[in-house]
Amino acid sequence: MKNYQGVIIEESLENKDVLKKVKIISTRVEKVVEKHKTPWLSQWTLHTVEISEDEAKKIAEEISKSLDHTHSGSWYADFKNDTHCYIIFRDKIFYIDRKKKKQYDEAKHYGISLGIPEHQVDFHPDIAEWER
Repeated sequence: MKNYQGVIIEESLENKDVLKKVKIISTRVEKVVEKHKTPWLSQWTLHTVEISEDEAKKIAEEISKSLDHTHSGSWYADFKNDTHCYIIFRDKIFYIDRKKKKQYDEAKHYGISLGIPEHQVDFHPDIAEWER
């Protein structure tokens, strides 16, 4: 089994209980600037987390339900392992084969359709050979 790693922004969560169910590897606080497009916040608390493979789907579902619905077009979370990636929006989860550019493109277009700035939904890893 391969564990997943990713970042959860604490301020994106209405219900923060999910943070008790993941392993927090590190935490950093970042000042919000204009390009972040979250003027209602002055800072973000970014938790780098590790999630076991057998808990990943359940945690993704909980994050999806916990993301701030007031600003739902502004938030997502993602975590990945060597082969797959979860990209999580409020009430929508993409489970992506990391070799499939088309799957990443679908998640990116969905995020942009919600109003998330394009530079924030650049999920694509640097892979020379993409499969379609």
